[in-house]
Amino acid sequence: MSRLFRDVDGGPRCPHGSVVCIGAFDGLHVGHRALVRHAVARARALGLPAVALSFEPLPREFFAPGDPPPRLLSPRAKVEGLLSLGIDQVGLLRFNSAMAALTPEAFVIEVLVRHLSVREVWVGPDFRFGKRRGGDLALLQSMGLALQAEGQGFAAGAIEPVLLDGERVSSTLIRAALQAGDFKAAARMLGRPYAISGRVVPGERLGRTLGYPTANVRLGGKVPPLTGIHATRVHGVAGQPLPAVSSLGTRPTVDGSEPLLEAHLFDFDGDLYGRRIEVEFVARLRDEEKFEDLPALVAQMHRDAIQARAILSQDSTRAPA
Repeated sequence: MSRLFRDVDGGPRCPHGSVVCIGAFDGLHVGHRALVRHAVARARALGLPAVALSFEPLPREFFAPGDPPPRLLSPRAKVEGLLSLGIDQVGLLRFNSAMAALTPEAFVIEVLVRHLSVREVWVGPDFRFGKRRGGDLALLQSMGLALQAEGQGFAAGAIEPVLLDGERVSSTLIRAALQAGDFKAAARMLGRPYAISGRVVPGERLGRTLGYPTANVRLGGKVPPLTGIHATRVHGVAGQPLPAVSSLGTRPTVDGSEPLLEAHLFDFDGDLYGRRIEVEFVARLRDEEKFEDLPALVAQMHRDAIQARAILSQDSTRAPA
């Protein structure tokens, strides 16, 4: 059986019971990780599979298709991250008009009870679900109690919020930190450096013509939480991460439109097409700009490369705190 499911058609997926955690899990930050690890620990104690439920697209993307929120993680990276934390099965449920119309009570019965035979469900602070966000922890608890008479009862609980410097960690705060170029603050909240992963795809080879060949990663139609030129490290190419300067944006000088991540790896010459890489963001250099011509762009690229090399050299020799 696949460890990933997208819908709840068919018979029970966990006929003998499960422990479920629910959330958007965008970023899988330290708060999300606390929730997931708690659910996994409870599942192990009960001898049941641990299931993480999320949605794709995210509800906010579905309701505002013209102005979707920036995403911290691709769907693939989210699934891989949840599995790495000990989750046995991931439900990346399709959020469509039918899901949006599902009442909280129907969600509990159809998804949690009938499909997952839930015995415990765990959520984060201020969790809401179902049509018009009408469901909450109190509803989960009352329904879990009411269903005991039918042998389908379950317990429900919420973990305490995770605080850093007295402030609750959230995806919103992380997006704000990334947009401000505060990668240290973002890393503290994420529990790891911020990075974008993906498969290297062919580009227009303009960078190679200009003396700056790049490894290009498309974002799958998702809006990135930051744009601009950055000092970065690229994982997945060699035994250790390689220093790079990367552009994330629409390439206005060449009239681009689709957001694209382009990483120029220093002192590297090789074919990366088809390889999955991870680009770790270290420092912001500048905003994306539209230059008058290609020579002006190349001159700025030279300056960016020099600045990125200097930053990454200093960062690699800095003693750990």
